[in-house]
Amino acid sequence: MKRVLSVVLQFILYLVVFGVGSLLPAFSILPTLSISTGPGRVFVYDGLLLALLLYIVIVLIAAVRRRIAISFPNATIALVLAVLIGLLMKFGFKSV
Repeated sequence: MKRVLSVVLQFILYLVVFGVGSLLPAFSILPTLSISTGPGRVFVYDGLLLALLLYIVIVLIAAVRRRIAISFPNATIALVLAVLIGLLMKFGFKSV
């Protein structure tokens, strides 16, 4: 039960970071990292990079605590689900 709760909470955290990171360029807080996906469409991958950075931090903390065998699968499942759901929700895609 603890592992399921851990995966769900990490999934929510990654999804929120992915969504907020995708909205940051709209406020001109950071320089935009984007790639063209077609005529009139770009994918802003700032949110994806922030989610990956958060994943690396969580895995490094687990490695320092010597709980990598438990935390690594949970964090990986949560990240993959968050990225898939975020892309299906079109986080990061915007019209130019």
